[in-house]
Amino acid sequence: MKHEKPKPKPKRLGKETKQYKKEKKINELEQTVRLNKFISDAGYTSRRKADELIEAGRVTVGGKVVTEHGTKVKKGDNVRVDGDSVGYEEKNVYYILNKPKDTITTTEDQFKRKTVMDIVRVRRRVYPVGRLDRNSTGTLILTNDGELANRLTHPSYEIERVYKVKLDKKLEIPHAKLIAKGGVDLDGEITAPCEIFIDPKHGDNLTMSMYEGKNREIRRLFEKFGYFVKKLDRKSYGCISNSGMARGEYRQLNKNEITALRKLVGLR
Repeated sequence: MKHEKPKPKPKRLGKETKQYKKEKKINELEQTVRLNKFISDAGYTSRRKADELIEAGRVTVGGKVVTEHGTKVKKGDNVRVDGDSVGYEEKNVYYILNKPKDTITTTEDQFKRKTVMDIVRVRRRVYPVGRLDRNSTGTLILTNDGELANRLTHPSYEIERVYKVKLDKKLEIPHAKLIAKGGVDLDGEITAPCEIFIDPKHGDNLTMSMYEGKNREIRRLFEKFGYFVKKLDRKSYGCISNSGMARGEYRQLNKNEITALRKLVGLR
């Protein structure tokens, strides 16, 4: 009886071998990109801001200061801004955190206080979009998409932020009208118009819609008129809301949320 040779097993298409994945990873790391793109893709800031950082001598590559805009680097290079390591991230990721009180909105704190990054434990390095002060709570977006973050925080895009505010006493209507009108001088910074809705049953409870993000603006505004903000909770940032999320909870944004958020600032 004639023995037939065993038929070769069909190759599984579309599945990468370990060796192929390894070689692919090496090739990716060897690819070069412009330094400003490297910094932007890492989620640190926009390309335009990255150029400013480079020009100011605040960027190092392999321990050496680089000031040429056109400098090209490899994805695996040691790039730092102001001494902080900037890792290349090819894939953008987007998260929302319902920020709790007593948490600093920064990636690191020199006084070793708890930061939002102690809560949002993710593999890719992300950065907060804008700020919420230590005692404020609510919606905080974190991403490594530097261009999106820059546009969301830039005043020219007028991205709506909605806040719940509790004061130490009822807000007087004349004061509410002055604040809503804008033009209030806060130590040389002039406020933009905003919207204020006063709870008819509790005059110390408000909902505010702001379209810019000056440092501690809401607290400073009310202090200007003799009020103290007892609670400040951001309910939404643009089209992103913390509805249904427990305090301290975080999650990835879904595709529809990401698309809507980028559309707000003219990005695909």
